[in-house]
Amino acid sequence: MITRRTWCSALGAGMTAGAQPPVAAPQPGDSTREQRLRWWHDAKFGMFIHWGLYSVLGRREWVLEQEAIPISEYEQLARRFTPQPGAARQWARLAKRAGQKYMVLTTKHHEGFCLFDTKLTDYCAPKQACGRDLVREYVDAARAEGLRVGFYYSLMDWHHPDGERCAKDEGARKRFVAYIHGQVRELLTNYGKIDVLWYDVAHPLDAAGWESERMNRMVFELQPEIIVNNRNRLAGDFGTPEQRITEEPRPWESCMTLNGSWGYCRTDDEWKNARTVIRNLGNCARGGGNYLLNIGPRGDGSVPEPSVQILNSVGSWLERNGKSIYGTERARLRYSEMTGFTRRGNTLYLQVHFWDGVTLSIPGLETKVLSARLLATGEKLSYQQDKYRLLFTGLPATPPDEPVTVIELECEGEPVQMDRLLVRGRDHRGKV
Repeated sequence: MITRRTWCSALGAGMTAGAQPPVAAPQPGDSTREQRLRWWHDAKFGMFIHWGLYSVLGRREWVLEQEAIPISEYEQLARRFTPQPGAARQWARLAKRAGQKYMVLTTKHHEGFCLFDTKLTDYCAPKQACGRDLVREYVDAARAEGLRVGFYYSLMDWHHPDGERCAKDEGARKRFVAYIHGQVRELLTNYGKIDVLWYDVAHPLDAAGWESERMNRMVFELQPEIIVNNRNRLAGDFGTPEQRITEEPRPWESCMTLNGSWGYCRTDDEWKNARTVIRNLGNCARGGGNYLLNIGPRGDGSVPEPSVQILNSVGSWLERNGKSIYGTERARLRYSEMTGFTRRGNTLYLQVHFWDGVTLSIPGLETKVLSARLLATGEKLSYQQDKYRLLFTGLPATPPDEPVTVIELECEGEPVQMDRLLVRGRDHRGKV
């Protein structure tokens, strides 16, 4: 069995070690990227699902490493991993109610246990206690709800005997790379059309060591319409900022947890509320990005009640205000804790996170506003506009919508804002 003394010191306790700077050289998939990403740009919102043997213990997805559990002891969890039938269908229904358009499941996390049917190891769900192909159940569930299907796959593997040796032993590297490529091939061959491949942590090899270009060529040969992220040491189709919203010039997707944990953690109660999720979703959309929001089911596949409540609230809001999210474009506008913006063409959507009385002032909007209304109800709003601000008057004293009110503004052209310093620099007569 492998020793794991270097994992935490090398990687910390998250997924970000897999992210790498973009590679400038031409890459597999370059010529079809715009077409392949079209649906994803419109979708904006997806569900991430971290689920594995660690879910049985309920102490986060890195419990094997962080608690130094012997591999032989950890392997016994497979006997207790017997999810209830229909669990994946419940996730898919929750995702649909939440307004999420695609799902991404951990088919194999760093622990090395595979949720799918593989010929390359017996350390997988179909050959252990539950005796079921859990990836097949997930794929069928997502498709039944009309959702796009994504596979997460960790390149790093704490269970495989060559998982760490491959960095210093060429024979081990060749065996391990053959194993990884073989499993990626199985995943993209056995389940029909797959929409997203989400690699994670590429430690301990570089792109040459992983033979990543060959890997991606295989991926596109098997699934010509798939999109691939940037965590196998290549640029891929999109970037993956983690637990933060960082706008990138290229396509990007912010992945976040609903609380502080990726895998189920029974003691983690630091939940994001629905307003925070909506604000994050809007800020991703404003910057031209997507929001991949994680749930961590229990070992039996059930979803913690706070996750269900939060996602149901977000989905209810999106039923009324989804026009301000889906299919929107980058907006060259600033946002704050109080307000945010999204844009579709010349239409600007102002998201008011904290409603504060009968007036509302938006500084520096240079583009002429032609009309304004509440998106959820269609009620027209009164406003005044000069060079320095857009001022709404006669607004309701209480929020017209919860947890975030959206105002739809039809503008004369693409909405742009004046430089912040110019707004601050005017005198009391409105002159700079």
